[in-house]
Amino acid sequence: MNIIFLSSLLLLGTFLGSLIAVLFKRSFISVGPALSFTGGVMLVASFTSLILPGIEIGGFWSVALGIVLGFILMALIENLVPHEHTIKGKEGLSHKRIGKLYLIVFAVIIHNIPEGLSVGIASSYSMDKGLETAIAIALQDVPEGLIVSLPLMVISGKVLIPLWIGFLSGLIEAIFSLFGYTFFEHFNSLLPIGLGFGGGAMIYITAKEVFPEAYSEEKHTQATIAFLVGLLLMLLLDTSL
Repeated sequence: MNIIFLSSLLLLGTFLGSLIAVLFKRSFISVGPALSFTGGVMLVASFTSLILPGIEIGGFWSVALGIVLGFILMALIENLVPHEHTIKGKEGLSHKRIGKLYLIVFAVIIHNIPEGLSVGIASSYSMDKGLETAIAIALQDVPEGLIVSLPLMVISGKVLIPLWIGFLSGLIEAIFSLFGYTFFEHFNSLLPIGLGFGGGAMIYITAKEVFPEAYSEEKHTQATIAFLVGLLLMLLLDTSL
């Protein structure tokens, strides 16, 4: 098992969700529960695959610094890059001249970058943690691809656009996973900070983007159950690998 194999797993998640949306022209899960499931997976993966291993090899302060840096970078990206969410709507700098299609794509990319980096960083710690993180990201990318692809089909009027975006999404994750792995293989002394950074970036996305949008729908009970399922599934994955 190597980083190329793990990166290739990332190509599957969003594309598979997009393919399901294109084939069936409908979503099998509401946006709120889908995002809550994603949040449960990401939250557990942030700790079991990134933050706790970082503390184990580098102590609290190095990892804490990485977490803070992850929060700061994601906050800057979120506030500077114009993007649009399925429910929350438009965020970031003024985007009057940018089409709705591109705003949704930018929102997906904002998630993809830290997710891909996290797989690469976790893989630099150990391939087992890299595999665990890659499976977690691919799992949560399926419902994300599903709920994003339906509005993309409506906006673009073309079936192939969601498939292309799904592939591009996975490709971005794969590229950044390779970058994260290569960087921390060369600068291994920075790995505890990197593990904290990856975990912090994913927690920021979960707390700031995923959960608020998940609970902006009225299906709070379903969303909470979906969060529990995602959390337990990721814990099972962590203890099984």
